[in-house]
Amino acid sequence: MPENTIADRRAAFRALHESGCFVIPNPWDAGSARYLRHLGFRALATTSSGWAFSLGRPDSARAVPVESVLRNIADIVAAVDVPVNADFESGYAAEPDALAANVRRCIETGVAGLSIEDATADRSRPLYDLPLAVERIRAAREAIDATGTGVLLTARAECYLVGHPAPLEESIRRLRAYADAGADVLYAPGPRTRDDISAIVAAAGAKPVNLLMSQHTGLSVADVQTLRVRRISVGSALARAAWTAFMRAAETIARDGSFTGLEGLVPFAEINAFFAK
Repeated sequence: MPENTIADRRAAFRALHESGCFVIPNPWDAGSARYLRHLGFRALATTSSGWAFSLGRPDSARAVPVESVLRNIADIVAAVDVPVNADFESGYAAEPDALAANVRRCIETGVAGLSIEDATADRSRPLYDLPLAVERIRAAREAIDATGTGVLLTARAECYLVGHPAPLEESIRRLRAYADAGADVLYAPGPRTRDDISAIVAAAGAKPVNLLMSQHTGLSVADVQTLRVRRISVGSALARAAWTAFMRAAETIARDGSFTGLEGLVPFAEINAFFAK
């Protein structure tokens, strides 16, 4: 178990959001978390989809119960000595009181932060109506404050991901409301253009903004920093990178009877030695 305290990590996480721009990559298990920490990243974030894929399930609160998610979060927190932010989907509950109860359970894992989405998983009504969405963020805020832990609350507007007809405008409307409800960090996954990203940052005012970089868009960390984004996450991208290599190698064996897909692998001894440290 890492020696620094959970309180230390929470204070460090809050400090990271005060200036500059940092990357918070998304491991899906303890092993990937340990390797990312080895590379020097100052904070990590869980990925609900990466964990779901490892269980052979789709990324859905209905497919992966909250108990499984909490175990995964706790495993990652225990594996590293840096702050961990929990991808807590939509709080695994619709009603604010139930969401607040789950937020308290998430805090008990030792996270330094957690994010709450406004997606419903209902295709006919993909986003919570704004008054309820705001009430849910307020409930999460109150649950965090009651613990006195200083856990950072990120509010997510899922407009781009659910195909809203005016994703930028609706994201800004929602993020401003979430900021008023007590969110510490604002996050609208999906924008890729400099103009959209800049508009969200401007609308956020003094609140730090998280940007999702789930694929190569041509923007570097330095580019994103010039847009005044505070935090960059990669969502499921690293898990998908691992799945891509696995799928292509396995498909080559199955289709061609060839093992060429196993060329260039990191040697067993190197990986084993890393985890033996």
